[in-house]
Amino acid sequence: MSKKLPVVESVEVFPRGQSESAPFHFGPIEGFPASEKVYVEAAGGVRVPVRRVTLSGGEPPFDVYDTSGPQGHDPKLGLPKLRKPWIDARKVDGDDGNRSQMHYARRGIITPEMRFVAIRENMAPEFVRDEIARGRAILPANINHPESEPMIIGRSFLVKINANIGNSAVKSSIGDEVDKLRWAVKWGADTVMDLSTGEAIHETREWIVRNSPVPIGTVPIYQCLEKAGGDPTKLNIDMFIETLIEQAEQGVDYFTIHAGVRLAYIPYTANRVTGIVSRGGSIMAKWCLAHHKENFLYTEFERICEVMKKYDVAFSLGDGLRPGSAADANDRAQLAELDTLGELTDIAWKHDVQVMIEGPGHVPMHKIKENVDLQLKICKEAPFYTLGPLVTDIAPGYDHITSAIGAAMIGWFGTAMLCYVTPKEHLGLPDKDDVKDGVIAYKIAAHAADLAKGHPGAIERDNALSKARFEFRWLDQFNLSLDPDTAKDFHDETLPADGAKVAHFCSMCGPKFCSMKITGEVRELVAKQEMEAGMAAKSAEFAAAGGELYVPKMEGGEFISPPGKDP
Repeated sequence: MSKKLPVVESVEVFPRGQSESAPFHFGPIEGFPASEKVYVEAAGGVRVPVRRVTLSGGEPPFDVYDTSGPQGHDPKLGLPKLRKPWIDARKVDGDDGNRSQMHYARRGIITPEMRFVAIRENMAPEFVRDEIARGRAILPANINHPESEPMIIGRSFLVKINANIGNSAVKSSIGDEVDKLRWAVKWGADTVMDLSTGEAIHETREWIVRNSPVPIGTVPIYQCLEKAGGDPTKLNIDMFIETLIEQAEQGVDYFTIHAGVRLAYIPYTANRVTGIVSRGGSIMAKWCLAHHKENFLYTEFERICEVMKKYDVAFSLGDGLRPGSAADANDRAQLAELDTLGELTDIAWKHDVQVMIEGPGHVPMHKIKENVDLQLKICKEAPFYTLGPLVTDIAPGYDHITSAIGAAMIGWFGTAMLCYVTPKEHLGLPDKDDVKDGVIAYKIAAHAADLAKGHPGAIERDNALSKARFEFRWLDQFNLSLDPDTAKDFHDETLPADGAKVAHFCSMCGPKFCSMKITGEVRELVAKQEMEAGMAAKSAEFAAAGGELYVPKMEGGEFISPPGKDP
């Protein structure tokens, strides 16, 4: 058995062997223009952050969902421990060893975390509790990640997005990954997965968790493989459980576990175009074939559940046999694994452990709805969490677009969280710019899905921005957008002057061909014509009545003349 790495207990998060003067350089993360972070107060001392955008033209300020976390904190010290009082109170108030939000919900308890997300989602706390108890939503919140601001994943709520970061054996450093984290949450990532496979996996994760205001997910089998010297055949359940505990002690909120890759299913992938494309799935497939035994993650699943409920770590049941090309979508291997994930969901729920189900992958548009319908049926409406899907395979370098198309559709059909894809997908390790591009593409997809689902309040931001656009409040249009910087930069390329920010045209149409300007003029003309027509009608009415300044009025059926006039 491999030796367990010691857990970093210090408030400071310097990696082992590094000093305070370690050469990590964290770039400044600037806020949004015309914005401030304000807090919505709730019962029990719950304070929920929103980003308030100041508008012009007499319009009231507009509040938007905010994932950026507390600002102005030194990454070397980590974020404030928002949830620590709530966690500590539960430990002394009837703690039975199961700390999962599902366990509390099934006992009828509304936790402060549930109240927090109820405000974020504009839902009743009781509804939040009931969805978690039923398994239709999860609130990933490890008791050792008190820095996190609670969020919820479920199809009755806003569609969420995940951003993947993490080093590789080829590139990146701890400083790079912390910067990617901070960058991702600024632009709207609801959760972040640390998929590090290079050096210093433990230390990288410690820095990430301590600086993350959003839930952190991992794939523990990656670190297990490092402990096994890179040889999948040397993996075992004891090593895996040890790694789960190590990561749970650090505060990881959800684990991707490839327990559905069963020995019998591996031959189903033999004739695929792209075989097994999941790293975790391929690792477990190699172990199964080398030992000709059933996957130990499947056979020892209840043992894994014992760890999960102690720390309130949620399952993200991995789709290790997901399709890696359109040709392989919805095939026998993928659907066989999905059946097993439904079986494992029941086992996890027996332990009151929260579960979401991972999905594909690469799926052409006409096969997307079938994926959602099958998942909801087989996995009893546990939240669906999908990578994309990519709807075509012909656009390397633009797969944040090919996948966002599928993501918008699958979110509309009922997927609860979308795992982003960056322009570097299939090509290399993403940098900060790629992370931003991926997050923005997926915020668009998620919001489009919320609009299609008719989520309460989803269209309000669209309406506010459209009104600003029509009224030529250029700065408001920029500031209400997902990426104000890029919107303003594009406008500045041709009309950089301050006066252009109040002009009733842009460089696309110019002052004479702007449809909105012309529409405004038409409205003014119509209003003027309606006013003139109304005045003319009243003039005619006056003339028809005799043109008198005063007209007789009737009392008791008789005309009463004005003073000085005969009847």
